[in-house]
Amino acid sequence: MRIVGGKYKSRRIQVPANLKARPTTNFAKEGLFNVLNNLLDWEETTALDLFSGTGSIAFELISRGCSYVMSVEQNQNHFNFICLAQEKLGAKELFPVKTDVFKFLQSLKERFDFIFADPPYDLPEAEKIPGIIIDKQLVKEGGFFVMEHSKNHHFSHLPHFKEERKYGSVHFSFFKF
Repeated sequence: MRIVGGKYKSRRIQVPANLKARPTTNFAKEGLFNVLNNLLDWEETTALDLFSGTGSIAFELISRGCSYVMSVEQNQNHFNFICLAQEKLGAKELFPVKTDVFKFLQSLKERFDFIFADPPYDLPEAEKIPGIIIDKQLVKEGGFFVMEHSKNHHFSHLPHFKEERKYGSVHFSFFKF
C-alpha cells in the first residue's frame, strides 16, 4: 500500500498476504483525491472511513491534513493491521473502531465533513449504505459522501447525488450535502 499525497507521500506500508481486502487501486485513489482536493479543505475536515480494509483511504486522509479520521473495520486481521500501521506512522489523528459498519451507523450520533465507504463489491447490503447516511444526516452541511462500488450499482436516483466517476473498474458515486 502506498500513500499518494501529503506528509506521508510515497510511504509504503507492506500489507500481509493474509489480508483479504481489495484496496482501492493507486490509480483510482489518485483520481479520487484529485477531485476531493478541489472540494475539501483537509485541515478543516473530519472524516469517517467505512469498511476501512487496509486503512488506505484513512491514512491518505491523515497524510493530507485531516485532524480527525475514524476508521471502521470489522475483520480482526484488518483492524490489527490498521492499528499497527497507525503506530508505525505515529498517526494520532486516526481513531480505529472494530465493529460491524451497519450496527455502527445505526448508533452513530456524530456528523462528519467527509464520509467514504468501500464495502465489498459482492456485499448484498451495500446498496443500503447511501440511504442510511442520507437518512441519518451523518454528513455536515457542505460536506461530501463518496461510495466506492462496481459498475453494477447505481445511485443517481438518490438525494444529494452529484456525479459518478470511473477509474478502470472502480466507480465512485459522489454526494454533496
